[in-house]
Amino acid sequence: MRSAFLALLARAPAHGYELKQAFDETFGGVWPPINVGQIYTTLGRLERDGLVRSVHVEQAHRPDKKVYELTDAGRAALEQWIDAPAEGPRLRDDFFLKVVLAQKAGLNSSRDPAGLIDRQRRRYLQELRDLNQIAARADASENRTAALLAEGAMLHLQADLKWLDLCDAELTRGEER
Repeated sequence: MRSAFLALLARAPAHGYELKQAFDETFGGVWPPINVGQIYTTLGRLERDGLVRSVHVEQAHRPDKKVYELTDAGRAALEQWIDAPAEGPRLRDDFFLKVVLAQKAGLNSSRDPAGLIDRQRRRYLQELRDLNQIAARADASENRTAALLAEGAMLHLQADLKWLDLCDAELTRGEER
């Protein structure tokens, strides 16, 4: 979230709640909600690291607020983050660890790789249905950012489902031997 806040502050100085609103508006509810406390904790760390600075702003009929702005170091960090490629394929997958190591652990409820794979498949299919609804709402509200994020997540889930089919064929085939 550090880099996301830097990007939002690159447009204009803001206080924590304004950052939350800007983030929520940008991603239209596709991204999980951000806790306001998390925002201020992150802003405090960004300030400690010299990437943002804060100014206390007095308000007539409200408590003072702390407004944050990007520093030159923050702008450089933001540009570096934007220019760097994102992580590649997941080679360390928690589900794969579970399905491979469940048999070795000797747990009664986890001995059947096909059962684990089937439960994961049902989970992915439910997530796919949920994302379809999110994408439809994003399209209806003409929030292309949220729609693209949902569509990208759906493509990843479709690939994950194909991968589960491969796991099922390979890991359960070994059971039948």
